[in-house]
Amino acid sequence: MGIADDAVEVRAQGWRTLAALHGLIEAALERELSTGFGLSVVEFTVLDALSRQDGWHLRMTQLARAAALSSSAATRLVNRLEDRGLITRILCADDRRGIYTELTAAGSKLLDEARPTHHRVLEEALRSAADVPELAPLVDALDRLPTLEPATA
Repeated sequence: MGIADDAVEVRAQGWRTLAALHGLIEAALERELSTGFGLSVVEFTVLDALSRQDGWHLRMTQLARAAALSSSAATRLVNRLEDRGLITRILCADDRRGIYTELTAAGSKLLDEARPTHHRVLEEALRSAADVPELAPLVDALDRLPTLEPATA
């Protein structure tokens, strides 16, 4: 095995470690958000992304990117959230082809109720992962990331 092969294996191992940490966190969040609030992790992510926007809206392409979804998957997700009254679609005033998704009052309320659980479960999952030797360096790296100031309302 040459140096180039070693570098590829190091990156592959890093990716597997990241995927393992992501899976651990996502499973814990999915369980709690679904049970407590009827939300999937990706639904929470969409509501959260919308809440962080000025005016609480995003174009569909921006929403798909924020939730790491394909355009068709984002459309299906928006349909489900809209059917539940958590988001709404509005036409873009300056581009009739553009459609925005916007958080409704009900979506904002549910998000506010779910956020403390999301934060608690995330913290618990990261604490648990820090005890796993393979995951501990990644958790440590996350702890060293600069924190952003929360958006003001």
